[in-house]
Amino acid sequence: MTYSNKNTTWQLQTAKSKFSEVVSYALKGYPQLITKNGKPAVYVISFEEYEKITRKVALKDVLLNSPHRDTEIFVNRQKETGRGSVI
Repeated sequence: MTYSNKNTTWQLQTAKSKFSEVVSYALKGYPQLITKNGKPAVYVISFEEYEKITRKVALKDVLLNSPHRDTEIFVNRQKETGRGSVI
């Protein structure tokens, strides 16, 4: 059985027997949905796609890579230190 639609839904039993084809489509960038007992169970996706989805980016990296990182912000602060000391 050849599938013309690369975004394919596979029954678990068929996915088992056509696992190479399932993986091949996933590696080409087409997530493959596998159903179990007629219900969506899992997607097979490429490693690169998984990495994109799960990659955590540190706030520091976002700020350092911002196109506005060279923008200067001038803040006028009051010279007062806050509350006076309690005696």
